[in-house]
Amino acid sequence: MPRIAYVNGRYLPQSRASVHVEDRGYQFSDSVYEVCIVMDGGYWDLEGHLARLERSLGALKIAAPMDRAALQVVMKEILRRNRLKNALVYMQVTRGVAPRNHSFPPEGTPPSLVVTARRFDIRQSDARAEKGVAVISQPDIRWGRVDIKTTGLLPNALAKQAASEAGAYEALLVRDGHVTECSSSNAWIIDETGALITHPKAEAILGGITRQTVIACAEELQIKVIERPFTLEEAKAAKEAFLTSASSFVMPVISIDGTRIGSGSPGPVARRLREAYKAKAANG
Repeated sequence: MPRIAYVNGRYLPQSRASVHVEDRGYQFSDSVYEVCIVMDGGYWDLEGHLARLERSLGALKIAAPMDRAALQVVMKEILRRNRLKNALVYMQVTRGVAPRNHSFPPEGTPPSLVVTARRFDIRQSDARAEKGVAVISQPDIRWGRVDIKTTGLLPNALAKQAASEAGAYEALLVRDGHVTECSSSNAWIIDETGALITHPKAEAILGGITRQTVIACAEELQIKVIERPFTLEEAKAAKEAFLTSASSFVMPVISIDGTRIGSGSPGPVARRLREAYKAKAANG
């Protein structure tokens, strides 16, 4: 069965789905996106993802292509047409199609909306989490407003490729000696007191929706959370480390740049938080 995509009002086989050559998302990365996880037919953390999409659009002054209720109808339909119950759903909104010019197009230019879905196998994620993952460090060379979830991801892609070439799962991004986040996830460490430490929400990181849910889980488990910058040296000396994202959930880190973290195996706090997150997200 061919995958089906939604493009500006039409559901099409993905092989025939396309956008105009002068779409500003293609020419300028003048666009934002969200990725949502669906398990057993239900969206996890949906409210947070939709709110962040609206925030990103507002920050770039891109008009919403439709209201939230209509968008949720499209999201439901893309699952139905692709016959998926466990999926990653990708949504991208661009400023629309206009003759190439750095200035914004005339007011009233309709935005473009693309929605796609692909199968997600939680068993692969669980198997990876059971073993833990290796990460490497890379310089954070991204622009200054990474709190806006834009499609301008070339620095992220370069960092992820460096990780892949090194046989690692992710890249920790480092700026001015401090870890900001990763190429596609938020970064966490656990210090000698058992407290969770993660970079505070600011323009230097993307405020992860999974990150917020994990903070709520930690509070329910009475685990102290400290939002502050931490150094790469602190990360390598941590009792535990892990990553969070919509597709990774809570992913234990067992080495950084070849340095073993803790015992070199997924730690008990990361394991507890992963299970707590899955339970909380599944129950809305």
